[in-house]
Amino acid sequence: MNDIILNQKKFFNSNQTKDINFRISQLKKLKKILLENEERLHKAIYEDFRKSAFDNYSNELALLYIEIDDAIKHVKKWASRKHVSTNLVNFPAKSYIIPEPLGVSLVIGAWNYPYQLSLAPAIAAIAAGNTVVLKPSELPANTSHLMTEVINQNFDARFFTVVEGGVAETQQLLEQRFDKIFFTGSVPVGRIVYQAAAKHLTPVTLELGGKSPAFILDDKHLEMYVKRLVWAKFLNAGQTCIAPDYVLIRKSLKDRFIQLVIAEIEKEHFSVENQNYVQIINDKHIARLGKLLSEEKTIYGGNFDAVTRIFQPTVLDNVSFDDPVMQEEIFGPILPVISFESLDEAITKVKKREKPLSCYVFTQDKSLRDKILHEISFGGGAVNDAIMHIANNKVPFGGVGESGIGSYHGEYGFKTFSHYKSILDKPTWFEAPLKYFPHSETKFKWMKRMFK
Repeated sequence: MNDIILNQKKFFNSNQTKDINFRISQLKKLKKILLENEERLHKAIYEDFRKSAFDNYSNELALLYIEIDDAIKHVKKWASRKHVSTNLVNFPAKSYIIPEPLGVSLVIGAWNYPYQLSLAPAIAAIAAGNTVVLKPSELPANTSHLMTEVINQNFDARFFTVVEGGVAETQQLLEQRFDKIFFTGSVPVGRIVYQAAAKHLTPVTLELGGKSPAFILDDKHLEMYVKRLVWAKFLNAGQTCIAPDYVLIRKSLKDRFIQLVIAEIEKEHFSVENQNYVQIINDKHIARLGKLLSEEKTIYGGNFDAVTRIFQPTVLDNVSFDDPVMQEEIFGPILPVISFESLDEAITKVKKREKPLSCYVFTQDKSLRDKILHEISFGGGAVNDAIMHIANNKVPFGGVGESGIGSYHGEYGFKTFSHYKSILDKPTWFEAPLKYFPHSETKFKWMKRMFK
């Protein structure tokens, strides 16, 4: 591990990664490699948890291509010197900001979207001019092996390399001194990463999770609300960090809402055979999800097969904030429904919990929409939709509080892996005498005027 970091540090100090044309060429190479290996990428992720080529392309590869194309098109502008105004006290100087790469970066990916959540941060790091050590999750072993193969065979390890392994290897990496660490995963592991980075004062971006609420506030377009919500909840069998974790709905709307949810689930025919569903990632997670169920509150679904790791889309009714299913992020195909009569009380209960990664508001009432957007702190979200904000790389993606630190996607990813160096550039043909000795009342008066 030490040799990998030392070699990348030497390569970074050679200044090759600071050349914009070098960055663009590496991004083009990465896209070419992904395109050439698409079928293998589809096969590997299917072997890991039965994800279809359709979902793999739409949920993962397409988003990576968007990130690469956006970086190639705009990186020269992102990396250019930014001129800003200069105050009177520094006359006749000019001021500007120079974006510069941080250096050697560590990207630790997540298992639920193994390509996207590993390579999207790496794309941002490359665009910003860093070297990259990528540690993909070991849980989807086939995708991890394939990323290791295609990247390590095509890139100079001094610039971009993949290190495979589990907890031990990750701990060894975290003992090294990086210039930037980017982690996607759970809150408990995020704390470990943050503590390790603190030893070296390494800047960290943490993309974590949380219990993301979905508010249903009217029935003016309830069928469409349900259609979008059901797709978002059961995409990837609920194993999505920004999935709607639970529903908060007006009591008067609940019964019809549940009927529509069940009808929509049955209409979608979620199954691996229909290529719109996946396995739960491993035995540990299938057992964890099973413990969140309550027989008396399960009104639809609730069946799962521990051998095939298929967990049926499940709906829970009459759920309270004290139930076991509300004590942790579900990260699976279980949808709890909580009814309320007072929106203010519902908002208060959400605000008493940790800040979620996402929040979704379904309503045609702009005042209610704005009330929730104003009063609840969360990473990002959508109005009358769910999850799809991640597909727009013109907005930052990230959490707040316990759901994460920092953001990325598009230019925001470039900024995450950059330091913005401020410069005052002053000519020598003039120098005001105000700041120099001897001081006087006249100088003092002029000084006060200039700083107003």
